[in-house]
Amino acid sequence: MSAVLHTAKTVRGMLLQRVQEIPETLFDVQPEGFNNTIRWNIGHIAATLEFFFSQAVGFNSNLPQSYPSLFGPGTKPADWTIAPPSKEELVQILTAQREKFAEIDPARLERRLDQPLKLGPHLQFETAAEVVNFAMIHEAMHSQTIHDYVRLVQHKKQGTTEAEKL
Repeated sequence: MSAVLHTAKTVRGMLLQRVQEIPETLFDVQPEGFNNTIRWNIGHIAATLEFFFSQAVGFNSNLPQSYPSLFGPGTKPADWTIAPPSKEELVQILTAQREKFAEIDPARLERRLDQPLKLGPHLQFETAAEVVNFAMIHEAMHSQTIHDYVRLVQHKKQGTTEAEKL
């Protein structure tokens, strides 16, 4: 297994552990001042990984059709008109994605993409490895957001925030 795929597997394992430790009762609490929730961040990670890996290594998406409208860039729970997936479903999807990492031919990662993948005005990726690396950075950022949301929600449940005491 290549270092890139090993990192992907490790990062996803860390996320799965974090998600499994969070009670589902916290999944839909939206911290004050934020547009999204723990559930949205988890779903966004799954939906975005499918996009990146389909572009980089030809992943065929097995996600439900509702995921882009629920978890795509710019979406938020306040706009949802359908019920989001349960914690169990999200964990199953994250786990299945992690298992698919083993199916990726490491040699494929170093191949140049047919077309560079451009994200916004400043990001451009030429190889599959660059896309996969960015996907893992993206996942780690949202994993940290999930961790921060849990802390915010738990702190709020315990009483007033420091700002409210002033």
